[in-house]
Amino acid sequence: MPIQPASAQGESTADRLARYTRLGTLSLHTLPPLSLYVHLPWCLKKCPYCDFNSHEWREGGAPPEQRYLAALRADLEAALPFVWGRRVSSVFIGGGTPSLFSPEAIATLIADVRALLPLEPGGEITLEANPGTFERDRFRAFREAGVTRLSVGVQSFDDERLRTLGRVHDAAQAKAALEEAARCFDTFNLDLMYALPGQTVAELARELDTALAFSPPHLSIYHLTIEPNTRFAKTPPPGLPDDDLSSDLLDLIIDRTVARGLQRYEVSAFAAPGQRCVHNVNYWQFGDYLGIGAGAHGKLSFPHRVVRQVRWREPVTYMAQALAGQAISNDEEVSRRALPFEFMLNALRLREGFEIVRFAERTGLPLSAIAAPLAEAERRGLIQRDASWLRPTPRGFDFLSDLQALFLPD
Repeated sequence: MPIQPASAQGESTADRLARYTRLGTLSLHTLPPLSLYVHLPWCLKKCPYCDFNSHEWREGGAPPEQRYLAALRADLEAALPFVWGRRVSSVFIGGGTPSLFSPEAIATLIADVRALLPLEPGGEITLEANPGTFERDRFRAFREAGVTRLSVGVQSFDDERLRTLGRVHDAAQAKAALEEAARCFDTFNLDLMYALPGQTVAELARELDTALAFSPPHLSIYHLTIEPNTRFAKTPPPGLPDDDLSSDLLDLIIDRTVARGLQRYEVSAFAAPGQRCVHNVNYWQFGDYLGIGAGAHGKLSFPHRVVRQVRWREPVTYMAQALAGQAISNDEEVSRRALPFEFMLNALRLREGFEIVRFAERTGLPLSAIAAPLAEAERRGLIQRDASWLRPTPRGFDFLSDLQALFLPD
């Protein structure tokens, strides 16, 4: 019987844990690696393409750091029974714009996490940063606070494009932020968007030349998409590239990054050897993640089921509910029928694919549960497999949505 979303509201942690751990039809003999995601929801300005749970801070000064940190700690303390005895392999602090928070607040947050959860030695701790909040001493202070990896949301090095995207920084600030990230951190990520309004192949080539000149250990590339409930959905920008031009732009990205020694290990991620994002790889391998903070999502495995949790979305409501011990707004058990698609939606994003035994380990289902779609994918030339490994073919990687759709429940 699936967990009904409404049942989470007002329910005690003990009662919820009893639901999660009761007998069921799945059998997960080992639990996957566990990561922690922390959502800091405020930003200086809501970008017109953004559909994340981010909220403009309009009241002047800094966000309510102390109250929000107290809510995060209360949220984490209440969630501990769901993850007793499990080590955390990575922490990702996302938003919003987490770098709006002071280094002192980030230090407190990381100290609270370390006090409550057993982190793997040398575990990755990533902080998303916006060049619009860049100060030279600030990045170094984040490193001293315990952040090991910075993810810098550059998006573009063209001032006109940045204005179109509603970004609060300019190209000069982006370059200064990257220079400081390279000085302060052993590893960092550079976010870049493509298929922007009016963008040509030559213009993207210049963007890539600028980005790669900073020798980023990790590069994330995102196609601008028009998402529902955004300002761009109501008023799309003119001059969006068509599918053919978008494909040419992606081909250019792949050629340029490979030539600079970055491997495309995931659909939108390129990394130098040994520089993959540990946290995101855990997502794509259908690992577990505890999500805390306003609107945060989480996925947790138990011996007989996989559960998804959602925290209260609106920050003021979240803080009040978390401090009252009720941070979870709703939860839901992933059905047996949906698990194959959920697994493949993530695992097939990796160019190297996955070990076949991992399907049973992460879903609690036998491989026979996906025998028919696997055969069809193989017939269409979208996957290749041997006795131990399954991966998308180059054609499957190009038509990934079609490949993943084969695993949708009837």
